[in-house]
Amino acid sequence: MPAVNLHRFNTAPADDLRPLLRDCLAVPRWADEVLAMRPFADRATLLSVARSRASELSNDELHLAMAAHPRIGERADGDTWSRAEQSGVEPSLGSRLFEANQRYEERFGHIYLVFASGRGGEELLGVLEQRLGNDAATELRIVNGELAKIALRRLEQLVD
Repeated sequence: MPAVNLHRFNTAPADDLRPLLRDCLAVPRWADEVLAMRPFADRATLLSVARSRASELSNDELHLAMAAHPRIGERADGDTWSRAEQSGVEPSLGSRLFEANQRYEERFGHIYLVFASGRGGEELLGVLEQRLGNDAATELRIVNGELAKIALRRLEQLVD
């Protein structure tokens, strides 16, 4: 997670920044649109543009973005973002989270995705249980909101 200052973000070649943005949100259109809006007068404007572009992803983009995330309670090698974001998930919840993730995936056909930063495993498990009651369309809209929150948090950490 190399941090860059706003000046570097505004002036660096797009090819240098694109992989960093895709680590924030694995949606090529989003990364390209954020890059196309440069230069940004300030960090708040960058974050506002990024938020608006991330708030309405297509279903295909949602699935593409979800594929870049590990399940809650699992650790992907080399994924420092998710490791940090899921640091509050207690290893002792492993079997319960595994079972709940399976039920969620059977119901919706994709992983359970939630903004996990600063939240414990019991809370995330409770949110998963609540969301099992949603219909598929509602759940995808919730996932979009969660992905946008994750992307913005990562971008905030990326651009200092």
